[in-house]
Amino acid sequence: MGLPEQENGFHFLSEKEAAHLKSQLPQTKEVAVLAEFFKVFSDLTRMKILCLLAQKELCVGDIALFMESTPSAVSHQLKTLRTARLVEYRRVGKTLFYSLADEHVQDITEKGLEHIREL
Repeated sequence: MGLPEQENGFHFLSEKEAAHLKSQLPQTKEVAVLAEFFKVFSDLTRMKILCLLAQKELCVGDIALFMESTPSAVSHQLKTLRTARLVEYRRVGKTLFYSLADEHVQDITEKGLEHIREL
């Protein structure tokens, strides 16, 4: 049995529909982790680094050159990106080469750019 009709003519979800919708929602803990995940994307410097790494694997020095920043400042941002599992690195001697962690990061970056370019 559905819930009563509102005065403006719109209907509430039926109890069955509401229960189904609720069952499909992620757990609060998952949503909290997702919110933290997207906070990493909210920094201009980190987004520029992700856009660079979407093009090519780069070492800290090259990233710093493109960013017109210091290797130390770039390393700090890369640590945040590594902690969020958005980038990974490989070592060649003393040099670390960074790349996006996987195709999901590439997709998120591309979809975000696609979305804002449509505005």
